Amino acid sequence: MKLIFLKKPLFILFIFLFLGGMLFSQSSDRYFDKAELSSKEVRLAILYPSIGSIKSLVKLRKKNLFPQENLIVIGVYHANEKTDYEKSKEFVKENNMEWFKFHQVSGELNKDNLFQKNSCTDDFKNIFQKSDGIIFFGGADIPPSIFKSKTNLLTRISTPYRHFIELSLIFHLLGGFQEGNFKAFLESSPQFPILGICLGAQSLNVGTGGTLTQDIWSVKYGKKYFEDVIDLGRENWHANPLARLYPEEELFSFHMHPIKLVERGKFCSEIGFNKEDTPYILSAHHQMADRLGKGIKIAATSLDGKVVEAIEHEKYPNVFGVQFHPEFPILYDHEEKFRFTPQDKQEKSLLSILESNPPSLAFHKKIWAWFIQKFKEYHESKK
Repeated sequence: MKLIFLKKPLFILFIFLFLGGMLFSQSSDRYFDKAELSSKEVRLAILYPSIGSIKSLVKLRKKNLFPQENLIVIGVYHANEKTDYEKSKEFVKENNMEWFKFHQVSGELNKDNLFQKNSCTDDFKNIFQKSDGIIFFGGADIPPSIFKSKTNLLTRISTPYRHFIELSLIFHLLGGFQEGNFKAFLESSPQFPILGICLGAQSLNVGTGGTLTQDIWSVKYGKKYFEDVIDLGRENWHANPLARLYPEEELFSFHMHPIKLVERGKFCSEIGFNKEDTPYILSAHHQMADRLGKGIKIAATSLDGKVVEAIEHEKYPNVFGVQFHPEFPILYDHEEKFRFTPQDKQEKSLLSILESNPPSLAFHKKIWAWFIQKFKEYHESKK
């Protein structure tokens, strides 16, 4: 075998090009490193930039529910997450989505260093200072060890590092009971808007030192069997139990049900609804906020008051979490139709259900209108 020895100048050039290529590759996934503090573009950071999350935002924009000009969306994720974000990057590239960027965080995180200054703190601060708002999307169950509980047999843990980055970021943003002397980022910018959706709402609670009910039907209602859950009545289903009982029927696994708004909560005091309104929402969850985190209060519940459906922050007025899914494009589409029970002869669209139960459609649209307005106001205030 013939060995090839590079002359010193060529060797140095090779190393330079190699390291330069590595740095270029890293910088393409590190948007906030080169971003200026102030910008004409409005910047939205999202956690969990999966293809599903990206497609939801694309369709919301097409439906004019997210009509933000000069919008840059930055998908933030940790290098150790299980989700293959290379597929997300390929999707963005293939669809020429110049308005979508990525920022990879790689500092060491574990369940013992989340709620304190850690190797990600400077990165988190950079993301916060150069963003105009953040959305935390839905997903899998949070490891109960993080909120110092034993793990229920029905809890499903699949993406711990995703929870590590999101919960630690939330603690840095809002502070929490875990460390009373920590100065939250929002102390300097209390109007910063944050929206948590499903898991995102649960994360807002856990990140600030709260806990979760690990299974609503068995813990809150004492039910062990799906047949008994069905007897609770549809208003107390938070996913569709019939989909689990009759898999051969290919029923829609999500469930639409009404919720109750807290009179002094944000829905009534700011977004424009009354305590008598019971809008229908779309959900598929088995967990919820239990003991509330620092500064967290309830904004909506199930009709019987046992299940937390929305939360907000007492100190930071634009921090909001919903236990349902206003971001799903199928809510705003007459063409997408589903069967919900074995007795359903015809499929029905979710949009038709919203339209038949006012103010359900307006309720979903106003959530987005509220968030976009706060998003714009915060961007303008930074100028």
